[in-house]
Amino acid sequence: MPLAVYMLGLAVFAQGTSEFMLSGLLPGIARDLQVSIPAAGALTSAFAVGMIVGAPLMAALSLRRPRRRALLVFLVAFMAVHVVGAVTTSFTVLLVSRVVGALANAGFLAVGMATATSMVRPDAKGRAISVLLSGVTLACVAGVPGGAVLGQMWSWRSAFWAVALICVPVVFAVMRSVPGRAPVEEETAGEAPSAGRELRALRRTRLQVFLLLAALVNAATFCTFTYLAPVVTQVGGFAAGWVPVVLALFGLGAFAGVSLGGRMSDDRPMRLLLPGGVALVVGWALFAVTAGNAVAALTLVVVQGALSFAVGSTLITQSVYAAPEAPTLGGSFATAALNAGAALGPVVGGAAIEAGLGYRSPLWVSAGLVGGALVAGGIARVTDLTRHTNR
Repeated sequence: MPLAVYMLGLAVFAQGTSEFMLSGLLPGIARDLQVSIPAAGALTSAFAVGMIVGAPLMAALSLRRPRRRALLVFLVAFMAVHVVGAVTTSFTVLLVSRVVGALANAGFLAVGMATATSMVRPDAKGRAISVLLSGVTLACVAGVPGGAVLGQMWSWRSAFWAVALICVPVVFAVMRSVPGRAPVEEETAGEAPSAGRELRALRRTRLQVFLLLAALVNAATFCTFTYLAPVVTQVGGFAAGWVPVVLALFGLGAFAGVSLGGRMSDDRPMRLLLPGGVALVVGWALFAVTAGNAVAALTLVVVQGALSFAVGSTLITQSVYAAPEAPTLGGSFATAALNAGAALGPVVGGAAIEAGLGYRSPLWVSAGLVGGALVAGGIARVTDLTRHTNR
């Protein structure tokens, strides 16, 4: 695997840390900028919206640009808004910086996926994507807790400075290692990249099904992950000090799952997707039933983290394989699907809790979301077989 792919993964680690670290920094931000905690929570929503909207938009704008230049623009913009966020005394400026940062993050991830998969063998795309997505899982394991520690030791501003500093070596690595322009063999029939041609490739039903399934599986993941703290404390009986440990265990499982997905998604994806999807449904339901048992809860945190990211990363890889003529916009829609799921999951999980169904309810909702993905995938498969039979 080229070193540049690992450096892109380091940038994704910084960006994942930025996306999730606010959960431990909101009280300090609210106090320092004199806003309520719910108002400060809008910073998280703004970032999520920016990621969903920004992925296809930024990818389309960068389509005719050399990938190295596009990556550098997105990365420098991402660093700059974190510097602005670290020094500002205005909540409005911080809110705007989060939106701009999300746009830059979305553009970088979309172009980064296309770049990483272009730098490896055609049958190794899954492994390249797994390296990038492992940056997100490592952000859960180390980046988010690390940001919380920095916030406690100094202030929330130090976490923003840290994210900007992590990106510095990536800037130099991109300048030295990423080709200045896309190889001719990546371009369709030797023509320049075209948004219209890539958009036409995105109409394929197979691609749309994989994107839908990825969004549902990721919604299930973040439905539970968002409310994991009250699940383990209110239901499992763990002390509050266990929460970082439980989150780290989930992240370690997720890292293992991404690694497994990277090994299997290129050659044997269905051996992982179908049994993994069924195991996810059973696991979420079992977690809901046994959440009050400490040993079962800790075990299932690791197992479900691994299964969620193994299945999710494999679905993303298959969406890339389903539209080879749309490497950039395909990656952008995959990014949007992941973030749409990450935004949807906490909403439906929170709605279940607000309806008085208790803190186990997000686990049941996660089971239902993955079950819906299995049903949707089954219907799409039957429809595809029927269409081929009638021809």
